[in-house]
Amino acid sequence: MLNGWVVSVVFITLLVSLCNPRGVSDIKTLDFSQTHTHALFSFLSTLQYDFYRESCPNAENIVRSSVANIYSHHHDISASLLRLFFHDCFIQGCDASILLDPITGDETYSTEKQAIPNLTLKGFHEIDQIKEELERVCPRVVSCADILSLATRDAVVLAGGPFYPVFTGRRDSTRAYFKEAMADMPRPDDSINRTLYLFATRGLDERDMVSLLGAHNIGKIGCQFILNRLYNFSGTNLPDPSIDPEFLNQMRSKCQEKENNDNSGSQDHMSPASSPVSKEASVEKLRRSTLDMSYFQELSSALSSEGGFDTHYYKSLLSGRGLLYADQQLMANEKTGRLVQGYASDDGSTFRRDFARAMVKLSVLDVLTGSQGQIRERCGY
Repeated sequence: MLNGWVVSVVFITLLVSLCNPRGVSDIKTLDFSQTHTHALFSFLSTLQYDFYRESCPNAENIVRSSVANIYSHHHDISASLLRLFFHDCFIQGCDASILLDPITGDETYSTEKQAIPNLTLKGFHEIDQIKEELERVCPRVVSCADILSLATRDAVVLAGGPFYPVFTGRRDSTRAYFKEAMADMPRPDDSINRTLYLFATRGLDERDMVSLLGAHNIGKIGCQFILNRLYNFSGTNLPDPSIDPEFLNQMRSKCQEKENNDNSGSQDHMSPASSPVSKEASVEKLRRSTLDMSYFQELSSALSSEGGFDTHYYKSLLSGRGLLYADQQLMANEKTGRLVQGYASDDGSTFRRDFARAMVKLSVLDVLTGSQGQIRERCGY
């Protein structure tokens, strides 16, 4: 009982601090609605802060030290885990269904890993490494869903992002959701209306959406997600007419049309009905592709190894230099455009605060708890 009150006080304090951001005085504060607040607090009876304090007391320390070790060798792990976590939670909740491997010999069963929007995801091996460490200490205790949630938070902090509490006690899904991943993941060429709709159906409002998309500021964006915008926008065989000509030339110098031909059809546009086997060649091309771009440069046009949790992404959008069409579309809506302006206008504290708030909301979406789901021995199956 005492633990529940302590968690409630901690969480209420967090919500109060995150719902009233500084530096955006011209934007109407988007507080939690009654429905969303109820949904957030409803998990307190199942998820807990430090859920493994008795069953595996060192669990969070093991995750944290493992992520720190991986980060010391590969700084890009922060962006990889953040994207992997988002793709997991956005489809049927934070249940580690994204980690499930295909069943050998069963071509009728497709996993989320095989869905087109997920073909370029990374970080699976690192999550498996952390799981192996935990299994040696606490067999079949810590879920893969919790490992991914904790590892993502720790990787965000290492990349210079904000700390936020991760409540644990999730359980792992027994199945994957291929069709849902094909249909419901945000796409790089989405309009602002579709992006808003996808987030809203998951209880995430405009502020959540704009702050979460700010994570595009770290890591790199593969050319395969930009090429159609540069060479064949909406099937016209012409570039997106809204791109500034100078910026278009800069992007084309990095992402050339030869790569477009080599990866034809790779930008999330292969038919959902295509079998996983028929896609193998295209998948390998996607995974081998090393051409990419980043928001973390002066002109967003050169190769970059890493970025940071600052406001460069939002400043790029203000100047019309969004790399993805869906990113630049944030300026096409009054509410999201004003949020972009607000985040770009201060020292980054408002963005970081709202990002932390949004990550807490995202991390508790449709979680499995109690006797639901399972605790996997290996995250892939």
